[in-house]
Amino acid sequence: MFLFFYGVALPIGLLLTVLGLKGLMEITRYESGKTFLYKLNPLTKVFFGIIVMSVAAVTIWWIGAILTLVIMFLYLTLNDGKKKFAYITLLVFITIIGSTWSIAPYTPNSVLQMVFPCPISSYTVVWVWPSYFVNIMGYEPQLTLQALIYGAQISFRITSVLVSSLLLILTTTTSDIFRMFSKMKVPLAITFSILVGVKTVPKIFEILDTSVKMQFIRGLGYGKPRVLYPIYFFYAGLMAIIPSMVYLLRGAKNLAISVDTRGFRAYESRTMLVDLPFTKYDYIMFAVMAGLIILAVLANIYGFGRSIPYVGY
Repeated sequence: MFLFFYGVALPIGLLLTVLGLKGLMEITRYESGKTFLYKLNPLTKVFFGIIVMSVAAVTIWWIGAILTLVIMFLYLTLNDGKKKFAYITLLVFITIIGSTWSIAPYTPNSVLQMVFPCPISSYTVVWVWPSYFVNIMGYEPQLTLQALIYGAQISFRITSVLVSSLLLILTTTTSDIFRMFSKMKVPLAITFSILVGVKTVPKIFEILDTSVKMQFIRGLGYGKPRVLYPIYFFYAGLMAIIPSMVYLLRGAKNLAISVDTRGFRAYESRTMLVDLPFTKYDYIMFAVMAGLIILAVLANIYGFGRSIPYVGY
């Protein structure tokens, strides 16, 4: 029961009941603001995300954990920052649990011995898997506490990329993203596809949230124990998928007609009325990125790279 609660029920329960579709919508759509993050050039934000991803990928796990924590506090500077900080904290926690669960059962003892150099007999066994889990799903015969710790360490490489990437979506308009890709000479077809994705993701959560609420208003789960609410919520979400897809496909058709009417892609390039300048905030961020690169180089020189066994001194 502990493993089920840890591996499946806890992240799903938090996603459905605490974070919810509304929370996902809040941290995947743009809202205007006046703090320095909104004033950064979109190119700066893209480069920052790439640098964070690279640094987290080539350094020891706790550098990724520090990057995750520091970037999370940047959410407090956003519009309605406390709410967004709460949402991103919950999303990071869910990601850590899910990532740990996807890594730990598959990590062999030969890898764990490089991370935790002690006899295998001293490892704390949390669970012994049935044989069909081992043969069919590829699990290691035993799940140890050391494997869970190792999975949690690896998850910080994912969370650092997640929190830095969402900053771009939360603080940049689709128009600015379009100008950014045009300046980078990205083909218009690719740019348009990315913009549609950026606009569609929060729209999906909004439509699903509305559809789920409508089902509860119509009496779904009425009079049932509240402990069953997550199950009904999950059921309502499944039932909302097809209506939401129909609505989105209808909107896609209208969008296609609209862009054709306006002559989109009539020319290979587009002129811009608004330029995206680099400000002092961008140069500060470039200095931060340079510092992160130096940190990654020094970390690898002194043995704090991503490779195991860890040989830092």
